[in-house]
Amino acid sequence: MKTTDASAADSQMSRKAVTAATIGTALEWFDFTLYGAVAATVLPKLFFPAMEPTSGLLASLATFGVGLAARPLGAITCGYLGDKLGRRNLMLATVSLMGLASVLMGLLPTYAQVGIWAPIMLVILRIIQGFALGGESTGAQLMALEHARSDRRGFYSGLLGLCSPLSQILANGALLGLAALLSTEQFESFGWRIPFLMSFVLVVVAIFIRLKVSETPAFVALQKTQTPHAGSPLKDVLKTHSRTILRLMLFFCSPAALFYLIVIFSLSYLVKNLGMSQSMGFMSLMVANVCAIFGALAGGYLSDRWGRKKALAFGSCMTLAILMVYFPMLNTQQPAMIMAAMGLFLGFTQFQSGIQPVAFAEAFPTNVRYSGSALAYTGANLLIGGPMPILAVWLMSQTGNSPWLLVAICAAINLVSLAMILIGPETRGIDLDQADGDATVQAAASPQYLK
Repeated sequence: MKTTDASAADSQMSRKAVTAATIGTALEWFDFTLYGAVAATVLPKLFFPAMEPTSGLLASLATFGVGLAARPLGAITCGYLGDKLGRRNLMLATVSLMGLASVLMGLLPTYAQVGIWAPIMLVILRIIQGFALGGESTGAQLMALEHARSDRRGFYSGLLGLCSPLSQILANGALLGLAALLSTEQFESFGWRIPFLMSFVLVVVAIFIRLKVSETPAFVALQKTQTPHAGSPLKDVLKTHSRTILRLMLFFCSPAALFYLIVIFSLSYLVKNLGMSQSMGFMSLMVANVCAIFGALAGGYLSDRWGRKKALAFGSCMTLAILMVYFPMLNTQQPAMIMAAMGLFLGFTQFQSGIQPVAFAEAFPTNVRYSGSALAYTGANLLIGGPMPILAVWLMSQTGNSPWLLVAICAAINLVSLAMILIGPETRGIDLDQADGDATVQAAASPQYLK
């Protein structure tokens, strides 16, 4: 009876952990991606009015990239503290920091009101957002996955993977509703601020939920060995797992680049290059993100059935195929075709992102798992994710709005990612409660995968 009660309690805590991680991360992504949407549409006029339109758009998208650039700093800092002090407290801190930055962003004066201080304050708050998300993304993943049963990790990973598209739906839905209710002048004056200010209430809910989740079993086991107090997690992971970090970072460069190509640049492309309405752009992104939710869930589920490696390779091959027809489908300017293109592309991109949390967590031992996973994840976003919208705008301006050079570069990134998947080990089923050691060796030696 005691064993049954303990098992039920563990199962209940696992559900609480994945709920807290999913809701909290979705809310943080809501704030982060809401900025991306307004950066491509409203902010150039309000914060960079002295520039000509293309330069203003590039400057606005650069502030989006600044947030991504700050994520490695958040990942390093929170990774170090998370491996030393535990996952739970860090998760409470990061969601609070993101909420504060977002509320202040909603209160920012514009360039017309305070001049150059407006973009300066915008950049500072964007750095804070990026720092918070850098620590949040990996920490929430580990909080859920270290609570999960080994045969359910992929499914939980898929639930975490839907945070980003869910936040896109909420952010673009909020902007779409406001754009429909308000005039253009009203939306540019105060309408875009409303979702940022509303995030305060959502963050309070996220904190309340996370307070009910205990520290993860893996970190509790690590504490009993006194390993967390020995050495530096950052130094240790770079010394013993640098190749793993590099391989995972190069793998995730493709999903990161394609994600931002779709959700940031495509919105600008539809409005600026094809003359579509903002409402049409927001609606297309909402449809694409509904597809992405199913893609993330499917990726996580199939990784439990097929293994991480096979599922990731399938998703990578599909994004490469869709990339070849993406811009021709957008250029038809037919709403159904645009939604189909964005839905398929984002769906299979997020298919891989639904597997990323568990693939990264299983690649490192407990004592450096937070640091290693965070460095690989945020490194990919810094290397190519954040710069992708800016690179895309610049390439289009240099090629007479022809997308094919951009497609060629994205295809090359996709092929590198696929190669990293294929040379990596299968990690499904390893023991996440290990305090130290080589996770990939344990996975390779597991009888479950010698069948």
